[in-house]
Amino acid sequence: MTSQDPFSSLLEVRNLTTVFQYGNRESAVVDDVSFSLERGKTLGIVGESGCGKTVTALSIMRLVPSPQGRVSAGKVLFEGRDLLKLSAKEMQNIRGKDIAMVFQEPMTSLNPVFPVGEQIAEVLLTHEKISKQEAIQRVREMMKLVGIPTPGERYFQYPHQLSGGMRQRILIAMGLICNPKLLIADEPTTALDVTVQAQILELFRNLQRHFDMGLLMITHNLGIIAELADEVAVMYAAKIVEHGSVDDIFSHPLHPYTFALLKSIPKLNTTKSSLVTIPGNVPNPLNYPAGCHFCTRCPYAVEICFVQPPLLSETDNGHAVACWCWKDIELDESHLVVK
Repeated sequence: MTSQDPFSSLLEVRNLTTVFQYGNRESAVVDDVSFSLERGKTLGIVGESGCGKTVTALSIMRLVPSPQGRVSAGKVLFEGRDLLKLSAKEMQNIRGKDIAMVFQEPMTSLNPVFPVGEQIAEVLLTHEKISKQEAIQRVREMMKLVGIPTPGERYFQYPHQLSGGMRQRILIAMGLICNPKLLIADEPTTALDVTVQAQILELFRNLQRHFDMGLLMITHNLGIIAELADEVAVMYAAKIVEHGSVDDIFSHPLHPYTFALLKSIPKLNTTKSSLVTIPGNVPNPLNYPAGCHFCTRCPYAVEICFVQPPLLSETDNGHAVACWCWKDIELDESHLVVK
């Protein structure tokens, strides 16, 4: 944050709730979610598939599919402006320019009938008053910056002519072409092999330093979070259950779900072929427990856990957790299932 910035955070999400229609019923897939992100910092949102990570990002971008889904409550403050109160035209001017998003699967995000360079240039021409020739030059420079070799040739190639790693770099170039203040990356390395994953993560680090942008990294891969994030928000069944610095989360998890996630990571320095798993199943969004959403899978749950949802409360060091029992339990591996 610079001295001229009047806001303490680039992005503040306050009590965000997004619901989806299932038949004649509505269910919250993002439930009372709050977090903030400062300029130049990285916040990782982690959790199992279906926990609400992507819908949180789509809610920030005002891209929740309608009429099936809608944001029913909360605020999304970007540099102090509530994005949820902006007109469609105002939001369109922000999307791609001030806030950009890199989606998980490039082949569903890129148009197969246009060269990739033209697709990047379209974003630039939409938001900036420059000539097409200037746009082409900017696109080629950005393609080179994200590690695409021979950008002059790649500019005219189609998505199917590029590898998965190259297509992902094209999406990143598209997101960064207008120098956004905030980049949302939704599982950007899931479909890539580990070598390309490492290259993409290094690219994110370099580009973040280059542009001083905030990065919201959404993933289920805790290894990526450990390497890239400054802070971590752990989501389970539509709610944030723990939030803290990356060091606190990995060295001293407070929520049983976070602990189980960390212990389920396969390790290379062990000879065991068994895999630690979390017992039970994620509850149906139409039938979440009345209390803590994790109570039906938690070995430490007590009576209040089943009837009253815990609030996300800060501990002495700023580490926040939503758990009735975190002060009274000693997390260990005896309750985890080995298969």
